Amino acid sequence: MRNFQEKKGWKYYLHSKLVLTLLFILLLLFAWNVFGLIGKLEDTYKNRKSEEAKITDLEKRKAQLSSDIEKLNTDKGKEEVIRQNFGLAKEGEQLIVIVDDKNKTASVPQPENGFLSWLKNIFK
Repeated sequence: MRNFQEKKGWKYYLHSKLVLTLLFILLLLFAWNVFGLIGKLEDTYKNRKSEEAKITDLEKRKAQLSSDIEKLNTDKGKEEVIRQNFGLAKEGEQLIVIVDDKNKTASVPQPENGFLSWLKNIFK
């Protein structure tokens, strides 16, 4: 009989309200941490997508810069860049520079509103 009561005592403490409450609180803490990790996983996925987009943009830029460098290694490419940036011309060529007139002001006619302008438009 004593043997039976010892086994009952161990199970009794294991099934007590205090132990079950502590286990439930531990379960809630683990669940809370799992949901936090899921949120971090989503943030990491978004960051990964944005970084992959940046990498593809940088690869495109690298390809463009490589082609520009190859172009500058030729005489024709150097000449084109110098003409574009500094407005130079070869000997025998003439350069035309177009300058806007600063004194000229653009005047926009104001439309007439009212009964008289309506009458004028009818008889035109």
